[in-house]
Amino acid sequence: MSQPGEPGQDPARRAELADRLHRVRERIDAACAAAGRDPAELTLIAITKTRPASDVRLLYELGQRDFGENRDQEAAPKAAQCADLPITWHFVGQLQTNKAPSVVRYAAVVQSVDRLRLVRALGTAARRQERALTCLIQVRLTGTADDPGRGGAPLDEVPALAEALAAEEGLVLGGIMAVAPLGVPAADAFAGLTPASAAVRAVWPSATIISAGMSGDLEEAVAAGATHLRIGTALLGDRRPTVM
Repeated sequence: MSQPGEPGQDPARRAELADRLHRVRERIDAACAAAGRDPAELTLIAITKTRPASDVRLLYELGQRDFGENRDQEAAPKAAQCADLPITWHFVGQLQTNKAPSVVRYAAVVQSVDRLRLVRALGTAARRQERALTCLIQVRLTGTADDPGRGGAPLDEVPALAEALAAEEGLVLGGIMAVAPLGVPAADAFAGLTPASAAVRAVWPSATIISAGMSGDLEEAVAAGATHLRIGTALLGDRRPTVM
C-alpha cells in the first residue's frame, strides 16, 4: 500500500500534474521555435513552494528532476522527505546569511546571491560540509520600474560579486538570475539580461546560466536567452498554504 508522500497515492493529482507539465513543455517548445532555439538548451525548474513533498514525488515520477524553493523553513524538511530521490534542488529566494549552513545541506544551486556577505557565508558553509555549491548572481534589471521586492544586485556591483564568487573556495560561479519587475513589459525588462550575463562571463567565461522567466513570462525569457526557467503556478496550480 502506498504511504503518504509516495508516488501513486493520488491518481487525480498525478494526472493533473502530467497535463500541466505537458502544457508547460509545449509552451517551451513553441517559444524555442519562435526564437530559433533548441529546447534541449533549456532547463525547467519546478518551483514547489507551498506544495507538499508528494507533489515533488509525483513530478519526479513524471520525469522532472530540477526543483526550486524560496524559504529554507519549508525547503529543508521537504528536501529531507525526498532525500531518497536524486533531485537537483535550487534555492531561489532571498537568503539570510544565518540560513546558509542549512541551505547548503540540500541545495545544489543557490540562485539568489546578491551581496558579498552572502558569498562568504555560503563559501564557509560549503567548505565545512565539503560540498561544491553552484551560485548565481541575482541581478536587478535596470531601466525598469522600481520594484525592491524583487531583490538583486545593481549591474555596477555585478563584476565585484563575480570576482568574489570565482575566488571563494567551495563555490562555483554559474551565471545570473533575474526577475522581471512588476508593471513592466517582460521583454523590456529582460533586455538587461545580456549585459548582466556579459559582465559575469568577463570574469568567468563558463558562467553561462541565465535563470529568468516564470509562468507568466517564460516566452519573453526564452527570446531573451534564458537557459533556466522557474515555473510554479503554471505547473502546480495556484499557491496554497504549505502542507508537508
